[in-house]
Amino acid sequence: MTMVERLRGEAEALRDRMVAVRRDLHAHPELGFKEVRTAGIAAKRLGELGYEVQTGVGRTGVVGVLEGERPAQDSRVLLMRFDMDALPILEANDLPYRSTNDGVMHACGHDAHTSVGLAVAELLATHRTEWSGVVKIIFQPAEETVEGALAMIKDGVLSAPKPDHVLSMHVDSMRPCGTVGVTDGAVLAATDDFYITVRGRGSHGSSPHQGADPVVASAQIITALQSIVTRNVNPLDPAVVSVGYIRGGTATNVIPDVVEFGGTMRSYKTEVGHLLRERIKAVAEAVAEALGVHASVAFAERATPPTVNDPATAALVRDIARDLVSPANVYADYRLMWAEDAAYYLKEAPGAFIFVGAGNAPRGIAEPHHSPRFQIDEDALPIAAALLSASAITILNQSEI
Repeated sequence: MTMVERLRGEAEALRDRMVAVRRDLHAHPELGFKEVRTAGIAAKRLGELGYEVQTGVGRTGVVGVLEGERPAQDSRVLLMRFDMDALPILEANDLPYRSTNDGVMHACGHDAHTSVGLAVAELLATHRTEWSGVVKIIFQPAEETVEGALAMIKDGVLSAPKPDHVLSMHVDSMRPCGTVGVTDGAVLAATDDFYITVRGRGSHGSSPHQGADPVVASAQIITALQSIVTRNVNPLDPAVVSVGYIRGGTATNVIPDVVEFGGTMRSYKTEVGHLLRERIKAVAEAVAEALGVHASVAFAERATPPTVNDPATAALVRDIARDLVSPANVYADYRLMWAEDAAYYLKEAPGAFIFVGAGNAPRGIAEPHHSPRFQIDEDALPIAAALLSASAITILNQSEI
C-alpha cells in the first residue's frame, strides 16, 4: 500500500469527525477578526495533538508547530494555511446545521477548510516518525476582507521558524467532488477596489434641466467602465471591472446632489492592474465632465497581489492528486478571478494553492461561492485532508523540489 493510499484510508476513517466539526462551525459562523470560538476549537485540538500552540496571532489567528522525528541532513519548514472566517450573508439553506448567527454564514467553505486543517494536523502528528523538518499549521482570520494574512505576517508568522514552502487550499462548489485543480503560475487574480463620487446639483425630478443630474451621469460612467476590459486590455490578459454597489437619492421626485458607487477590478498582471486604475479614473472624469457633473475617483490603499504557484511544487501536488483521484480528475489549467490573501505567503516562499472540487449537481450542490444557498459535498473533506497530508510529507522529505 502506498503512502497516498494509506492516508486516503485514514482520512476516510476521520470523515465523520470532519463532517461533525464542519457542521458545528457552519452553525456558528464568525466574521473576520471575530473568530474567537473557531480559534478556540483549533487551538485546543492542536494542543491535544502535541503541537506547540500560539494564539492571538493577527488578533484571532492560531499557529501550531510540530517537528518531525525522521532523521534528515537538511530539514525544511512547511507552512500550511487554513482560513476560518465567514461572510455577512443571511443563510437561505434549510439545514439542521443552518447558521445560528443571523446575517452571518459560511458561504465560501472556510468551515470546511478549518475542518480539513485539523484533520491534516492529526494525520501529520500520527505519522510524525515518517517525516523530517517542521510543519507550521496556521488557522487564519479575515481572509474575506484580505486583511488576515497581513495581520498574521505583522505578528511574525513568517519567522521563528521561517517557512521554506507553503501549501493552501480551497474547496470549489463549481467543480465536481473528486476533482483537483493545481496550476502552474498565477491561479487567482490580483484585486483592487475603486470608489467613485459623482457630484452634481440637485433639483426637482420634473425639472432636471434646472440641475445637474449625478444619477444619469453615474449610469453612463458605469456603462462606460465596461469598455475598459473590451477595448483597452489585451484580449490575452484576463481582467474584470465590476461595480458592486451604488448609493444616491432619497425620493422618486428628487434628483440628488451626490451619487456614490464602487467596485472591484481583477487581473493577473501588475501592468494590467495599473492600466485599469488609469482608465477607470480617466473614463469617470471625462464622462462626468461631458455631462456637467464632477467625478472624484479613489482606490484602495493596498491591492492584493495575484496568487502564484511554484511550478515544481504544483507538479508534485498534481502527481499525488493523480494517485488519489485518478489522472482524469486532475486539472493543470484551472484558474479563477477570485482573489486570496494566501498570495502574501506565496510571495515569501514557493508553494501551491490547491482547488478541491466540492460540487455535486445531481444532489443539487451547485450554488456558487458567496451565495446564501452555498453548500458543499462533504465527501470532499477526506480527499482534501489526504491530499494535503501526502503533499506535506512529500515536500518535507524531499531534499529538492
